[in-house]
Amino acid sequence: MGEAVQERRKGDPGGAFRIAMAVGLLLTLAANVPGQMSLDSVVALTEARTGVRQTWAPAVSSWILKLFDHLVAGTGLYVTASAALLFFSLMSLTSLRPRSTWLAAGLGVLMILTPQILLYQGIVWRDVLFANLTIAGFVMLAHAAKAWEGRPPILPLAGALVCLALAALARQNGLILVVAAAAVLAWTARKGGWRPALAWGLGALVAAGVLALGVDHIARPAKTPAKLRLNAASLILEHYDIVGAKAHHPRLKLKEIGKVDPAAQALIEAQAAKMYTPTRVDTLDLDETFRKTLWHVPDAAMHAQWRRIIVHYPAAYLLQRADVFRWTFLTPKLELCLPAQVGVSGPQAMVDKLGVQSGVDIQDQGLADYARKFYGTPVYSHLTWALVAVAVIVLLLRRRDPADWVFIALLGGSLAFTASFAVISVACDYRYLYLLDLAAMVGVLYTALDPPRWRKA
Repeated sequence: MGEAVQERRKGDPGGAFRIAMAVGLLLTLAANVPGQMSLDSVVALTEARTGVRQTWAPAVSSWILKLFDHLVAGTGLYVTASAALLFFSLMSLTSLRPRSTWLAAGLGVLMILTPQILLYQGIVWRDVLFANLTIAGFVMLAHAAKAWEGRPPILPLAGALVCLALAALARQNGLILVVAAAAVLAWTARKGGWRPALAWGLGALVAAGVLALGVDHIARPAKTPAKLRLNAASLILEHYDIVGAKAHHPRLKLKEIGKVDPAAQALIEAQAAKMYTPTRVDTLDLDETFRKTLWHVPDAAMHAQWRRIIVHYPAAYLLQRADVFRWTFLTPKLELCLPAQVGVSGPQAMVDKLGVQSGVDIQDQGLADYARKFYGTPVYSHLTWALVAVAVIVLLLRRRDPADWVFIALLGGSLAFTASFAVISVACDYRYLYLLDLAAMVGVLYTALDPPRWRKA
């Protein structure tokens, strides 16, 4: 911090900004290492160590965990690398602009102190990894766009390709960001004509796809238990939509299910309103009989019922999807949407086998209490950051420098990624839209370094 003060005396806001980011990285690591772990984190680390699939979630998260766990047991090195990826990307923003302002340095400090940075960067969630990889990928693209004269810069392009391919594996709908990146790459290459632009855009999509397929093949655990259904994710979504549509439209009849299992139709129709909540799909598992009934319905019948509701009862389906998305995006009662995770929680036997200390210590509790102070404020609101993202897009459209287009694509892609949850969301967990918050913050810092309105005509 003393160095930051000296940079201020020298009149170097860019240096102060970089030092603030470095201090932010150290502060975040000091507050969180070896890492905050929820059930999902514990399961991912178990999968990484055993080589046996534990869940239907993308395997790349446990595979990346495995790489770091082999070097240093536990999640500490993984958390350090993930957070460093973000903070080093932020430090490099100053080299994208011809000047820097004290406004950016001040805003940088404030954003480091938000729970989305100070706490979330220490949580072992694939949503955080996905967001960090996406930000790093687009920042590298911005460096490539800035240097795009004659010979395209290979190193930042290769780095962006790796980051975005891994991000798309961590979150399947992250493909939206890959498309946004390919589009802005084509736009960057447009001066050479539409053919080179098209080649760069399509080439980036193909390269990212090939790399993702290769990594996914390597990342798959060696063993998959016979009882684990790898199509469970799609079935969970269908269960939720069918039960939710019935809860929103009491007269709806589940005829496709009734064709193969009339008893299942009767039970689901009778219990749907009682078992359903728009906050999360987990309540469908609370009653053992209801859960088994859903999962014993043949997949083909469940698929047919889901399609029938969409086609023949669109109002019921849209009401269900709108209700779930309202909770995901607006989080009306934030406490119900897992806004923070501290300590280590999970099945005790699994935690003990990993050799991880379970529970919440004094420092973790302090972080939780700190985050709670932001509940109900605009800081802890996806709507706030969506509006910020739109405002930054408008500002950058006034200048339209090569790197500006990349950040416009990042923010636009993040908003599209957010919108995709209107179709796929099954819970209101705050982390699902973490990318939106983080991308908006990065957009603000990039814009504040050299605000468009301050430039001379």
